[in-house]
Amino acid sequence: MENQSTCKKSFLLGSIVLGIGIALGGFFPGYYYYQAQMNNRSVTVKGLAEKNVTADLAIWTIKFQATGNHLNEVQQSLENSLNIIMAYLKANKFSADEIAINRINTNDLNANPYYEKAVDKPQFILTQSITVRSPQIMQVAQSSERIGSLVGQGVLFANEEYARPVHYVFTKLNDVKPEMLAEATQNAKQAAEEFAKNSQSRVGQIKRANQGVFSILPQDDIPGADETSYINKKIRVVSTVEYYLD
Repeated sequence: MENQSTCKKSFLLGSIVLGIGIALGGFFPGYYYYQAQMNNRSVTVKGLAEKNVTADLAIWTIKFQATGNHLNEVQQSLENSLNIIMAYLKANKFSADEIAINRINTNDLNANPYYEKAVDKPQFILTQSITVRSPQIMQVAQSSERIGSLVGQGVLFANEEYARPVHYVFTKLNDVKPEMLAEATQNAKQAAEEFAKNSQSRVGQIKRANQGVFSILPQDDIPGADETSYINKKIRVVSTVEYYLD
């Protein structure tokens, strides 16, 4: 009888110890999981910064050509066009340092075995171009608009280049990057503080940050537009910042 009582007490004690062990086994993992979640509480936000800028470099390619059946005459015609265009550029106050004369491309159509000869088509097509690189943005814009008047003096422009707009470039992106990144980060922090306020938390230190990619766009939002065709531009950067929450 005494042995049975002792066995029951031992069984009861073992059950209690086992129960405590199971309880503790469930408590500690849960506790540390909760602490881990609290210690890694964070919020990821984005900050936008935009700045309007004006192009500081214009790149203008003027492509012209001459055609005919006698190479010497065609070459002389091309040279006359070159002189007319150069005189026009100098009259519009472009310096020699801003003007580059490119090589002549010669196309002998009779040398092409796939070309069907015709009486009314010239044998030779000579093409040349002039590149103007200048910080005189408005001077380039106005001069490019008026260059069509040279057609009356015998200049034959190459169609694909004549219709192409001047390329306007902003070269000082590195000068504005620090200011814009600071603004984007500040805007991101404001968004994080608003989130923290609503979640009864406080914004802590930065956990990680991605400065994002700088984009240069037309100042006006025009779908599919090439920003190099516009003098007035807009620089945009979106920074992604992850903050700890206390």
